[in-house]
Amino acid sequence: MFFLSVRQRVVVLTGSGISAESGLQTFRNHGGLWAGERVEDVATPEAFVRQPLHVLNFYNRLRRQLQNTQPNTAHLALKHLESVYDVNIITQNVDNLHERAGSSYVLHLHGELLKARSSVDENYIVDCFSDQTLADTDDNGFLMRPHIVWFGEAVPMIEPAIQLMRAADIVIIIGTSLQVYPAAGLVQYIPPKAEIFLIDPQPYEGLKKCTDYSCICSGWCK
Repeated sequence: MFFLSVRQRVVVLTGSGISAESGLQTFRNHGGLWAGERVEDVATPEAFVRQPLHVLNFYNRLRRQLQNTQPNTAHLALKHLESVYDVNIITQNVDNLHERAGSSYVLHLHGELLKARSSVDENYIVDCFSDQTLADTDDNGFLMRPHIVWFGEAVPMIEPAIQLMRAADIVIIIGTSLQVYPAAGLVQYIPPKAEIFLIDPQPYEGLKKCTDYSCICSGWCK
C-alpha cells in the first residue's frame, strides 16, 4: 500500500530587509524617512492631493531603481523551498523581486511598484513599467496614482493573508521589524502547533509562545 505524503505549508512573511541585499533602500520608520523623503510627503493620500507630481516623481525614481536591481540569494532560496514545501509568500514589499526569483505565489500587502491604479476607482489597476505623469488618467479621466497602500489607507489583502497564516505548518519571518500594522498583527494568527523561524540581523525578541489558553492571540503573543 502506498501513502501520499502531504507537503507541509510554509508561509513566509517578508519585509524590506530581504531586499536590502539587492541594493533597495529599506523603509525606516525611525525619523519618518523613506529613501530620504518624509513619509507624510510621499506616502499618504494627503500628500498626493497636495503635491501629486512630487509623489509621482518619488515613485518614478523607485521604479527605475527597481528595474536595475536583481533578486538576491534570499529570494532564490525561497524559490528553492518550493521543491519540498508548499510555499506562500506574504510580502510587505512593493518590489517584484520574489516574482523575478521564480516564486509561484506572492501576496503583496502594500501594493506593487510596477502597477498604477485610478485615484478614484481602486479596482482600476494597470501595469506600469515607465514613469507616471499628470497626463496619465483612467477611462473616466481621473488621475492615476501608484498602486501603493499609503499610510492611513486600508490594506485590502490583509484578510487573504490572515487565511494563509492560519493554515501554516511552518512560518518564516524575514527582514521585517514587526512594527508596521496591520502586517505585524499577522503573527497573532500563527497556529499554536506551527514552527516559527525569525531571520533578521537585529531580531525582534518580543515574539513568544503563549501558554494562556484564554488569550485570543492564536498561540503567539508579542
